[in-house]
Amino acid sequence: MTRFIGVESLAAIVRETGIDTFLRGLADYIEADFLRWPQFHKVPRHASHGEVGVVELMPIADDRLFGFKYVNGHPSNGRHNLLTVAAFGVLSDMATGYPRLMSEMTLLTALRTAATSALVARRLARPDSRVMAMIGLGAQSDFQALAFRALLGIERLRVYDIDPASTAKFVRNMGAQGFQIEVCSTGQDAVIGSDIITTATADKRNATILSSNMVGAGVHINAIGGDCPGKTELQRDILARARVFVELEEQTRIEGELQQMPANFPVTEIWQVLAGLAEGRTDAAQITLFDSVGFALEDFSALRYLDDLARGTAHAAEIDLIAEPAMPVDLFGLLEGEREPEPRMAA
Repeated sequence: MTRFIGVESLAAIVRETGIDTFLRGLADYIEADFLRWPQFHKVPRHASHGEVGVVELMPIADDRLFGFKYVNGHPSNGRHNLLTVAAFGVLSDMATGYPRLMSEMTLLTALRTAATSALVARRLARPDSRVMAMIGLGAQSDFQALAFRALLGIERLRVYDIDPASTAKFVRNMGAQGFQIEVCSTGQDAVIGSDIITTATADKRNATILSSNMVGAGVHINAIGGDCPGKTELQRDILARARVFVELEEQTRIEGELQQMPANFPVTEIWQVLAGLAEGRTDAAQITLFDSVGFALEDFSALRYLDDLARGTAHAAEIDLIAEPAMPVDLFGLLEGEREPEPRMAA
C-alpha cells in the first residue's frame, strides 16, 4: 500500500505542527539535502510548453529514494477561477521501485518555495535586515512572508501588486498574522527603505518588474517569478551589478533571470555556500541575488519531511496504487476478484 496525503490532510498537519515550526523544519530538511548535493542524480526539469502554459516533470534521486513532481504553470487560469500552479508528487524506494508516498504538492510547493527563499536569504541577506519589499501578491506571497518571519524575523512588509483583489487578499491574510504592512502605489515606492526585495509575478513575458535604479547597495533580491524560458522580472543591469546565486546552474540559465546573460556569466550554486565551499555575501554594500526557478531537490526534501511527519498519524491514508496479486505472476487474477485458492499438488 502507498501512503496518500491530500490537501485537507496536509493543511491539518501544518495547523497541528504550527506554520512557523513547519516552515523551519522544512527548511532544515532542504538544507540537509543541499549539503548532500553530490549524492543526487540531478537533471533539469522536463517541460512541455503549450500556447497558454506549461506542464513539467521534476525528477531527482539518491541511492535510496526517487522523487518527482508533476506541476503546471498557466497564468491565464485565474480567469477561469483555477490556480496558476497545481502539483502532486511521489516519493519511491529505489530498492523496489515501489512508491511509498503520494501527496498533493500545490500547497506543499508554496511552502517549500518559501522555505527555500528564506533559507537562502538567511545566508545572503545582511544580518540586520528588517524590512522586505514584496512585488507581486499572488498565491505565493503569503507563504513568502511567513517563511521570512519564521527564519529571519522579518515583520515589516512594503507591498505592491497591480491587482487590487490580490492586494486586499494579502492584507487580509497577513494582517491577521500580525505583520506590519504598508501598501505602496508602485513597485518603486515599495523598495524604498527595504533590505530584501522579493519579486513573484505570474505573467509569462520578459518584464521589468525591478529596474536597476530601484536597487540600492546592500540589498538582497529574492527573484522567484522568472521561472521559464521567455519569463523574466529583472532588468539585465541588476544582474551585472549583483553577485548571483542559483540552484542548478544548467536549469537556471534556461529558465531564470540568467537567460538574459551570456553563457559565461559567473554564478554560484547555493549548495556550495551552504556547504562552506563558496562565499556568500562578502560585504554589507554588496547586492546579492537569488535567481530561483525551483529545483526538484526541494520537492524531494519536502516529500521526505512530509513522509516523516505523517507516518503513524491519521492524516496518511493507505491507497492501493500498486497491484498486489497473491502471486506476482498472476496479475490477471486480480480482474477475476475473489476466488478459491488452488488445491495444493500432492508431493
